[in-house]
Amino acid sequence: MSELYKVSSNPHIRSKVTTSSIMLAVIIALLPAAGFGIYNFGPRAFVLIVVCIVSAVLTEFLFGLYRKKTTVFDLSAVVTGLLLAMNLPVKLPLWMGALGSVFAILVVKMLFGGLGQNFMNPALAGRCFLLISFPTYMTDFGSAGTSFAGKVWDAYSGATPLAQIKAGESVNALDMVWGRTAGTIGETSVIALMIGACFLILMEVIDLKIPGSYIVSFLLFVGIFGGHGFDPAYLTAQLAGGGLILGAFFMATDYVTRPITPRGQYLYGIFLGIMTGIFRIFGPGAEGVSYAIILGNLIVPLIERVTKPVPFGKGGKAHGRQ
Repeated sequence: MSELYKVSSNPHIRSKVTTSSIMLAVIIALLPAAGFGIYNFGPRAFVLIVVCIVSAVLTEFLFGLYRKKTTVFDLSAVVTGLLLAMNLPVKLPLWMGALGSVFAILVVKMLFGGLGQNFMNPALAGRCFLLISFPTYMTDFGSAGTSFAGKVWDAYSGATPLAQIKAGESVNALDMVWGRTAGTIGETSVIALMIGACFLILMEVIDLKIPGSYIVSFLLFVGIFGGHGFDPAYLTAQLAGGGLILGAFFMATDYVTRPITPRGQYLYGIFLGIMTGIFRIFGPGAEGVSYAIILGNLIVPLIERVTKPVPFGKGGKAHGRQ
């Protein structure tokens, strides 16, 4: 009897990791980039971030009252609002930021069953909703006023570096790495974003399967089809420009909308890299990260279907089938 296996009901694996602890880690990781965005663009960036977060949390809270089930304390709504704000230009009217948060939480998340049931990243869905609804405002990176750095905001306004690259103009890749460029609130500083990404990796919240395959496949694609070959300055500008780093480490890695299989995560990252390259090089706009990740979210069920592990036993690996 002592050699018999002990059989118990599932779940068999327990962990002290909770949704709120994961979301708190993401919030902490986003603080360097959010802080730099506020420093770079001034107090209005802070106000827009607060408006997006409050709108997201309030929407989830009110919907929870309607359903008589409160989920607002898991901090996922805070992450959605913060990520959305970091994907917005600082000059965007505040009511539009609030509308984007309401759409992200109510339509994309709560109406599909809440956290864990949404079929695409809510923050990116909110951004794309605003981009489709208000393209003029969402592509206006000009502003007026003075940043906390003591610089006029207009110094970092106008065309984004990616738009300049697409127009055949030269850009300063080092300025893009530091964040001294036009763009959305949270995407400009690669250094600040990488500090947050390293924190998430060290905390084992994410790994490099998706970000690594995403970035490598993207660089290979733009090196082959971008018309500049594998010129280091061009590749650096493409990597540092737009929301690639923000998307690769903070949104493509979303637990709910990414594949769960290891092979699927690699395929997912490669798909995102190729689609981002297609949008940037052959599309009418200069950016493509948001649309690439949303399209990737939509094909995740297919990716998981073709990459699910083969069962051991009859018809599986025991008979030499892979």
